[in-house]
Amino acid sequence: MISKELLDILCCPETKADLVLDGNTLVSTDKNTRRRYRIEDDIPVMLIDESEKLSMEEWREIMKRHGKVIQ
Repeated sequence: MISKELLDILCCPETKADLVLDGNTLVSTDKNTRRRYRIEDDIPVMLIDESEKLSMEEWREIMKRHGKVIQ
């Protein structure tokens, strides 16, 4: 499990946007890139090439679930 302290200092390597912990992944709050990074053995894999780009619908659902304001 990712600690709150680690989550507070991690950011999206592409845009420097904040991340939200969603299950066993970290999701960028950046609406344009919508990157999702997996976590393996409690270690975030923060490589852009290995991230997944979410659909706008899926990203919005995750942001809403975590109380993030969507513009």
